[in-house]
Amino acid sequence: MHLASFTFAQVPHRFAGVNASPFLRRPWFEVVSFCGLVAGCCAASPKVEVAPAPDGGWQLLRDGEPYTVRGAGGDTHLEELKKIGGTTIRTWGIDQLEAQVNGKSLLERCQELGLTIMAGIWIEHSRHGFDYSDPAQLQLQRDAVRKSVRRYKNHPAILLWGLGNEMEGPSADGSDTRVWCELEELAKIVKEEDPRHPVCTVIAGAATPKVHALMRNYPSLDILGVNAYGGAAGVGAAVAEAGWTKPFILAEFGPTGHWEVKQTDWGAPIEPLAKVKAANYYTAYRSVMEDSRGRCLGTFAFVWGHKQETTATWYGMFLATGEKLPTVDAVAYAWSGKWPTNRSPRIENLEASFVGGVVAAGERLSANAVVGDKDGDPLSFEWRIVAESTDRKEGGDFERAPPSLPECVIKGDGPYAEFLSPSIPGPYRVFLYVRDGNGGASADNFPFLVK
Repeated sequence: MHLASFTFAQVPHRFAGVNASPFLRRPWFEVVSFCGLVAGCCAASPKVEVAPAPDGGWQLLRDGEPYTVRGAGGDTHLEELKKIGGTTIRTWGIDQLEAQVNGKSLLERCQELGLTIMAGIWIEHSRHGFDYSDPAQLQLQRDAVRKSVRRYKNHPAILLWGLGNEMEGPSADGSDTRVWCELEELAKIVKEEDPRHPVCTVIAGAATPKVHALMRNYPSLDILGVNAYGGAAGVGAAVAEAGWTKPFILAEFGPTGHWEVKQTDWGAPIEPLAKVKAANYYTAYRSVMEDSRGRCLGTFAFVWGHKQETTATWYGMFLATGEKLPTVDAVAYAWSGKWPTNRSPRIENLEASFVGGVVAAGERLSANAVVGDKDGDPLSFEWRIVAESTDRKEGGDFERAPPSLPECVIKGDGPYAEFLSPSIPGPYRVFLYVRDGNGGASADNFPFLVK
């Protein structure tokens, strides 16, 4: 699926699903920039290889030592990731490695924290206008891949190459063999330049026909990456059923996707509750790692940051203001069996007479929430009425945030709120944000229609 609203919001999913530089909005090979940490300036990075595991499955070895990917998709909140036991981040485009914070690149920040990177190399999509029958375009992309690998291959933070993300199309069946044959050529280039790091290519879901097409046309692939949401817990079984015998990584997982849920009569997808999302993250991780017959090398939770995709809260594991959501706590518990020192608040219930309903313009409305906090922190409440997104894109491409209507909130400083419905007919959502003042938060919403 998708990419994310940090330097990731314009990155496709889940693409997953965060605010990104606009490298996905134009040919990425035009934005490969010079890096101070070029290959010639760094000592050789640790050798990473895929090897048989003692239990008969597969393992990832980093300088000969077993290495498990406890990962997140995104390039922010790195200290929080490290604190809860994370080891690796996933990026989608090569220019993310240059993202500067306090004068330090992402590569430098990861190295200081002891984190590694599945370094994404963006491979163009036909739906964005790339022609896989055009030799000139293919050569330009091949040259860019070679240049990127040559530039960064020796940095010690590099763990894997993420060669493409859902380039077959997020809803395609994978029957366009031109894509897989070209990936074979690109993987050969990567291995020629850098035999010390495996290649992972990420597809949308693990449907058997798609996996079969990949197996027939892309034999150089070391690790299969799979993006999955509602069906994430079953990815291990799906790749086994498809006959995949090499290792795989769950490259994006998170809440049930907006294309997988029930909708209102007017077509607004109903977002899962925050507490349900948290349970999904935990269940997906545990299921994949326990049921993959030793072939899963790890997972990447999506999205480690904030992202506008369908709504402002559907996929992000943090709010735009920086607070972590209950999904972060769930991943921490899945990894270690321990909860973070400070737990995020939990919205137990969000009630209103107009949930998923129709109201008149200017109608007086109210909503009520039941909220708890395991740490007993004093909580603050923020209610919003926001227009339904009309800028939904396929595959997690960049979306504009819809407008908020603060004038519609009459009372909203506690668990009870009063509103005036918008004067302009159309679809809207009520959002509730709860913060504990210690870096934790929770958020839920529901749709309604003004007629």
